[in-house]
Amino acid sequence: MILDFSSMQETALEHFNGGEKALCAKIFNDGSNKILRGRLEPGASIGLHTHETSSETIFFLSGTGYALCGGEREPVGPGLCHYCPKGTAHTLINDGQEDLVFFAVVPQQ
Repeated sequence: MILDFSSMQETALEHFNGGEKALCAKIFNDGSNKILRGRLEPGASIGLHTHETSSETIFFLSGTGYALCGGEREPVGPGLCHYCPKGTAHTLINDGQEDLVFFAVVPQQ
């Protein structure tokens, strides 16, 4: 199955999980997995939240920022992959000068 994110409508999720500004996302959800192409503008963030029932994997395409995962600060940028294990809290913050663009996969239980 091919997912064409270029043809999907982008949705602005304001203050996602209590974050700053909006998470702009193109989302595919088949009930088993949520796959999204996300974008955080400079100064935007996804609020701190815990993945109680599944993990999350985020692969970065462009921009810079950092994740806080399990209390550790992790710089992120193109080509890097952030993994948040089940039961762990994390957040994502764009502290750069351009959009932070990424793909994320969240298995659903």
